Amino acid sequence: MQVVYHLGAHSTDEERLIRTLAENRAQLAQAGVVVPAANRYRPVLRETLMALKGGPADADTQARILQACDADETLRRLVFSHEFFLCIPGRVVTEAGFYAMVPAKLGPLANLFPEARTEFHMALINPATLLPALKARLPKMRYDEMMAGRDPRELRWAPVVRAMVEAAGGNRLVLWCNEDLPMLWPEVLRNLAGLPASTLLQGDDALLATIMSEEGLARLRSYLRSHPPQTVLQRRKIVSAFLDKFVLPEAVEVEIPLPGWTDDLVAEITAAYDADVAEIAAMDGVEFLLP
Repeated sequence: MQVVYHLGAHSTDEERLIRTLAENRAQLAQAGVVVPAANRYRPVLRETLMALKGGPADADTQARILQACDADETLRRLVFSHEFFLCIPGRVVTEAGFYAMVPAKLGPLANLFPEARTEFHMALINPATLLPALKARLPKMRYDEMMAGRDPRELRWAPVVRAMVEAAGGNRLVLWCNEDLPMLWPEVLRNLAGLPASTLLQGDDALLATIMSEEGLARLRSYLRSHPPQTVLQRRKIVSAFLDKFVLPEAVEVEIPLPGWTDDLVAEITAAYDADVAEIAAMDGVEFLLP
């Protein structure tokens, strides 16, 4: 059995990925892929993780989780998704650093099904985008509290991922940039489901529908029907061309209403993020999806 944890990160796809997979639940079930309803399994996983304290689940505990997921003997791949697997939004930045507790979460998650093949999937996000989004989600928390005394330039992904690779213990770790998700959406969906790229799924344009004008999306759909792309790269080029013309500016522009933030600071944080992404994409133990 394969067990997949989609970890977030916070303020990335806003659960659109798991909702899109759930819309294909019947088709996925035919391939032995189960995408359980979140309200069924999340409380059970939380209680189980607290009870096990990182230790391996026994057969009865695993059976209880599978029962909550409505899984049967045809199960081949089980897909869980929750950004709170990482931490609550108010703990993204702590005195210990950026996502400091994340590596320690991977072992306990893998131990829920210790005999299964475990995979971890996650989007990276530019801290210059993440921090304003977190502040919007935490209106009662002051900015200095949210930052826990850390300089925003210190929030680097490369050390986090390096520690995640070690904590994953050889289990598959699949990463991508949230900024690239409109181009990668079909591939990310199929990676989560463990399905070939040629598999037909509903919702391949679910994310595009949130960032493109109705006219642009209709034209893109019409073009793809009349000119079916022959490769993944060809589809990405087509999508990119339509996004250039029909993207909704308000859907991709990010306001930075944070104390002391300037354009120069945002540029500095973004340059550091780009450097981290390049380093992470070359790391052993990481499968990095690139557009």
